[in-house]
Amino acid sequence: MQKDRFQPTVEYSRLLDSEDELAAFRNEFYIKPDVIYMDGNSLGLLSKRAEKSVIDVLEDWKGLGIDGWTEGKYPWFFLSEKLAEMSANLVGAKPEEVIVTGSTTVNLHQLAATFYQPKGNKTKILADELTFPSDIYALQSQLRLHGLNEETDLIRVKSRDGRYLHEEDIIAAMTDEIALIVLPTVLYRSGQILDMKRLTAEAHARGILIGFDGCHSVGAFPHSFSEWDVDFAFWCNYKHLNGGPGSVGSLYVNRKHFGTLPGLAGWFGSKKEKQFDMEHSFTQANTAGAFQIGTPHVLSLAPLIGSFEMFQEAGINRIREKSLKLTQYMMDLIEYDLDAMGFTIGNPKDERQRGGHISLEHKEAARICKALKENGVIPDYRAPNIIRLAPIALYNCFEDVWKVVQILKTIMIEKQFEKFSNDRNVVA
Repeated sequence: MQKDRFQPTVEYSRLLDSEDELAAFRNEFYIKPDVIYMDGNSLGLLSKRAEKSVIDVLEDWKGLGIDGWTEGKYPWFFLSEKLAEMSANLVGAKPEEVIVTGSTTVNLHQLAATFYQPKGNKTKILADELTFPSDIYALQSQLRLHGLNEETDLIRVKSRDGRYLHEEDIIAAMTDEIALIVLPTVLYRSGQILDMKRLTAEAHARGILIGFDGCHSVGAFPHSFSEWDVDFAFWCNYKHLNGGPGSVGSLYVNRKHFGTLPGLAGWFGSKKEKQFDMEHSFTQANTAGAFQIGTPHVLSLAPLIGSFEMFQEAGINRIREKSLKLTQYMMDLIEYDLDAMGFTIGNPKDERQRGGHISLEHKEAARICKALKENGVIPDYRAPNIIRLAPIALYNCFEDVWKVVQILKTIMIEKQFEKFSNDRNVVA
């Protein structure tokens, strides 16, 4: 979308929708006619294909019982590997470098238990002060398991402004005491994309292993984990990838680490042909499948079959192209319609650094979010002052974006937010 083409009218939003190559995918999702959903970076909507694939798996369970593990439409014993094959292109990896398993934090524990090997003066883990809290809790517990100090041995790179991280600051913190680095691909509050290629190269130049949390990026824009030589990564599949609440997560392990003994071994990490030998010696798979622990949650894997199928058809590059247009259009409208109303755009405006959501800051953010919900808009609040709005390429349209900004404008002009308290609900 060209900046000089922008018009602040509903007709212009409809023109953009008429030019949208991905418009048909909107019909694949369950969308309430009186609700505009802008929280797909927290939980994606249910698609009709995901619903169907769940029903297909249930039918196999109903009709086959235990034989569903090796028979039926989607044999469960191989389903994690099938889904890895369907989604590996989203992160720029070979299928054998990805496995769909566990949950975000469990997978981080697995990867940290495997790749964090403190020796000599190289004992510290490097993270950042803006990362999602669950990652910090996991890294702190890994330090405790090694008898180390969770405060002094976990180094958190400071943000200069509370919004962004500077790669130079991260690189400066890569001292000879660092044994492992774990960073987000995208900062969950501001939506800043970190330069993963650069940071990986700098870490490796210093002999440090590095991994990334891709929860807020996978499914929103392309990655090249293998090309960048990233050591490992992990992500959830319920945000941009629409896998359903608490759906099974994914992890990536660079093939150069195949053969490394998992820190947390379990029988589903075995070679498939050896798993049911029931031996007490672990014969690990020679793929990322080795990093599975327990039996996969088949009914939580099922929605991903239909969801990943859509991503294969839409293509991650086209998804990224539309996502950038949606967020740029939203920023243009905010600057035009909400000027002098106390809002600050807190996400990067440079599309090379901008993830899949808008981070709109306001001192009354919690109250405004409640007013948005009352007006049929589903946003996301992050304390103390952030309204996250995520127009998702597969199911949001440009007219959605236009309507949201007009509703925000009305809320502010009429001071509708004043009837609400400025604090978060139990689930923000």
